Amino acid sequence: MLRVSLTLIVIAILVGCTSAPISPTEQTNLPIITEPATVEQPATNEPSSESPVTENTIPPSEYTIQEYPVPAGTHPHDVAPAPDGIVWYTAQHVGALGRLDPATGETRHIPLGSDSAPHGVIVGPDGAPWITDSGLNAIVRVDPQTEEVQVYPLPASSGYANLNTAVFDGAGMHWFTGQNGIYGRLDPSTGTMEVFDAPRGRGPYGITTTPDGTVYYASLAGSYVGRIDPQTGEATVLEPPTSGQAARRVWADSQGRIWVSEWNAGQIAVYDPADNSWREWKLPSDRPEAYAVYVDDQDIVWLSDFGSNSLVRFDPSLEQFTAYELPSPNAAVRQILGSPGEIWGAESGADKLVVIRMSAP
Repeated sequence: MLRVSLTLIVIAILVGCTSAPISPTEQTNLPIITEPATVEQPATNEPSSESPVTENTIPPSEYTIQEYPVPAGTHPHDVAPAPDGIVWYTAQHVGALGRLDPATGETRHIPLGSDSAPHGVIVGPDGAPWITDSGLNAIVRVDPQTEEVQVYPLPASSGYANLNTAVFDGAGMHWFTGQNGIYGRLDPSTGTMEVFDAPRGRGPYGITTTPDGTVYYASLAGSYVGRIDPQTGEATVLEPPTSGQAARRVWADSQGRIWVSEWNAGQIAVYDPADNSWREWKLPSDRPEAYAVYVDDQDIVWLSDFGSNSLVRFDPSLEQFTAYELPSPNAAVRQILGSPGEIWGAESGADKLVVIRMSAP
């Protein structure tokens, strides 16, 4: 079923809530450095039962880990570094968009409206942060200069969508997911919004677009990956090899392959549309829980593992994992994004943002 909306609400907010500047060095002293553990794991069509072989291969001189505290009670869910160096995050528990200046550690909150509960944030091709707000049941854009808030409500016929994540395709269309069983697209140039019912109902969560513009999403409850036809809006179900794996998030690499974090299975999977093939690898910890996935500009795959409280680097060319233990316990990184040389995560359980900075070769 297709639902269409043309509604746009504009809210001018000139002054955001401001917290006192927080220096990252005051809160974390020097950037916290931890030893990574590197493991090699075989690809499999079922969860791996082999014991990993551990070997440290990346010396601490080649990376740093640094945390930036955000105001207490914020519960940062998603994070998005912008080209100008500012880092945006969703302050889910206080209904605001957060802005971090990593150079000073200063944070500022921009209220998004009554009942706001922002989930995802990405930086669009216009340079603005775009938010999927489950509390407002709307897509929200914030002007990075004026901090004006624009709200694009979902059609009333959609009901409560539990909005999750978004991505822009090559044509500038804004695609989004809702865990209550929908995905949709918004044309920012006209405000036209279309909402589609997902196969198997509840579950759409992470979403990504390939270099050729194809949009894929992950269904957490449905345990599948959906490929969307941009002309019809219909989704084709793609089944990972492991049943009930709970595909949570997806990310495309430069070759158009789709990397999938499998929450229940504790695995990373990859789908290659060139030959419709799948491969899966078990994460190296004892009880892995693969939550976020991100592919950097070198086609290195990054994941968050709740089971080991770590960010995990996977090199597809070597089929090798490197785990970076997070400084804060129970950090709960729910989403990862990056910029060249930097991998950012939102530590929802610690009220912090975290970054791994890799040294230039």
